[in-house]
Amino acid sequence: MDLNYSAEELAFRDEVRVFLEAKLPQDLSEAVRQGKGMCKDKHDRWHSILNERGWLAPTWPQEHGGCGWNAVERHIFEEECCRAHAPRIVPFGLTMLAPVLQQFGSDAQRAYFLPRILSGEHWWCQGYSEPGAGSDLASLRTRAVRDGDHYIVNGQKTWTTLGQYANWIFCLVRTNPEAKQQEGISFLLIDMNTPGIEVRPIELLDGTHEVNEVWFTDVRVPVENLVGEENKGWTYAKFLLTHERTNIAGVGFSQAGLEAVKRLARQQLHRGRPLLENPHFAARVARAEIDLMAMSTTNLRIISAAAKGQAPGVESSMLKVKGTEIRQEINDLARRAAGTYALPFASESVAGDNSELAPPDGSEAVAAQYFNNRKLSIFGGSNEIQKNIIAKVSLGGRS
Repeated sequence: MDLNYSAEELAFRDEVRVFLEAKLPQDLSEAVRQGKGMCKDKHDRWHSILNERGWLAPTWPQEHGGCGWNAVERHIFEEECCRAHAPRIVPFGLTMLAPVLQQFGSDAQRAYFLPRILSGEHWWCQGYSEPGAGSDLASLRTRAVRDGDHYIVNGQKTWTTLGQYANWIFCLVRTNPEAKQQEGISFLLIDMNTPGIEVRPIELLDGTHEVNEVWFTDVRVPVENLVGEENKGWTYAKFLLTHERTNIAGVGFSQAGLEAVKRLARQQLHRGRPLLENPHFAARVARAEIDLMAMSTTNLRIISAAAKGQAPGVESSMLKVKGTEIRQEINDLARRAAGTYALPFASESVAGDNSELAPPDGSEAVAAQYFNNRKLSIFGGSNEIQKNIIAKVSLGGRS
């Protein structure tokens, strides 16, 4: 693969930069740069701006409202958005559910749901994990029992990211308790406004509300909201997870994060010299940068294969493992570079306070990001599970 951009690709990069400079609101960019939380209104504003430009769904085919970009163009767009500190588009509808509907959904489901994902009318969350069914997702116990033209759903989902904002949730439910674990699961689309659904917040270590429990008590779901065939949901779940795990790699976020570490380490002094000149710290930065360059190349290769109609396979597990390890290393480097300024969480740092020493730029949120991103190696299938998948597939076993 030629890693040098062509003249056409450089022109596209310039087009993206001009767009971001003109259309990315400064308050949104500054909130992302400082690691502040994003409320629903902020997410919706950026979603609408991209949708108006036609750049909201880079991975969708054009007939469904996608951009029609190739793998390199998508990579450039993500890279430039991260460099400009643009908000991350909430992935559940656009990059997780939509590919499943495009591949396995009915014509009626695609016609109804895809336009509403683009418009932002439907805000989706993911109903996979349960207490006792995280990495061992096939052991889930939420039940869906057929009752005429409805399913009756009872059970609990947990760690439901941004579920407090969602008006729809895609769920894995058990429809055949007598079958083997993976063979008795179905994939349902559920309106969050249906009676019997309760969302309970889970407060994180830094005091923020990002994830939730979702309880289902005799929730009636129309049969037409079943994706694909009954009891075949595990197939669709695995397809979705390959897209989620590839997305979790976060190459652009790591690139922006590494640049932030370098800026912070240039400001902080160690024995009278910038921390970035310290041999031990500089060696860790260099290792992270080399790993990131290698992963970026692998990511391009995998996205390029996906653009040719090949669903990501074991490579998505490789990206998930390495990508999350790199992001956690960058978080640790930022925490170490900030030193004592990393002690408070962002919510405890007050701009313009009476502190004798102002914190260095970029240090406000490093503690919150460090602790919050410990989850990266757990969600989306823990890294230990991903390594098992890689070993089985690479050594000729079965996933």
